[in-house]
Amino acid sequence: MSFVTSEEMMRKADREGYAIGAFNVENMEMVMAVIRACEEAHAPAILQTTPSTVKYAGLDMYHANVACAAKKASVPIALHLDHGNSFELAMQALHVGYSSIMIDGSKLVLEENIALSKRVADACRACNIPVEAELGKVGGKEDDMSCDDPGYTDPDDAVRFVNETSVTSLAVAIGTAHGIYKGEPKLDVERLSQIRKVVSIPLVLHGASGVPDDAVRECIRRGISKVNFATELRIAFSDGIKEYLKGDPDVFDPKKYCAAGSERVTALVKEKLEVCGCVGKA
Repeated sequence: MSFVTSEEMMRKADREGYAIGAFNVENMEMVMAVIRACEEAHAPAILQTTPSTVKYAGLDMYHANVACAAKKASVPIALHLDHGNSFELAMQALHVGYSSIMIDGSKLVLEENIALSKRVADACRACNIPVEAELGKVGGKEDDMSCDDPGYTDPDDAVRFVNETSVTSLAVAIGTAHGIYKGEPKLDVERLSQIRKVVSIPLVLHGASGVPDDAVRECIRRGISKVNFATELRIAFSDGIKEYLKGDPDVFDPKKYCAAGSERVTALVKEKLEVCGCVGKA
């Protein structure tokens, strides 16, 4: 098991009708919390870092954390570059040892997105590392990335995009957004079904934090094979620490309050694994 690429676990999920939970991690405590949840649920998972998270500690630091923890784990764990924003960053993650790469050219015009995604996919293929790309624009804000003008994925464009880039998975825009929702999101699940009919590679749902569980399950039923969770994990970790400090404001051992944050993350991840349907699939 241990440290693997995301490709086989996602293709298995695609064949069997469930989704892999993909969880953004910010520090060592969140890495351990997510993997602990996966082991308890006997579920595979993908751990992710965004460009701004990488700026905080470096690709090598996150790779070392996840690879070390994953190699001791009893379930398959992949490390994914989430929303890679340049060819250069994608290649740096590849060379450091990330086992899955996303290149996000969704803000570019279609032809430029195709060219960038193909360039990354071609380079990673030589190392047998899978590549996720995004078509359409997922709205909202994640880290220092924002999109105020979301656009839905066009099924015909998706066919062309997949054929010309040879990426191994595709993030689609159907009405989700990064960050906190002000109301319940309205998802275009019919569009998702249309994309699923014409695209054979696994599909990815971004911006799932705050989406009702039943809506996530419906997206999985209609073809989603990977579901990303970020904001909710940050909130859970922070809330656990805040609660601990409220009860013991004089504490000075970070292991104590970080453990409280980690427990919240583990509990939340176990809930999301159930929603994804991947419990027992390791």
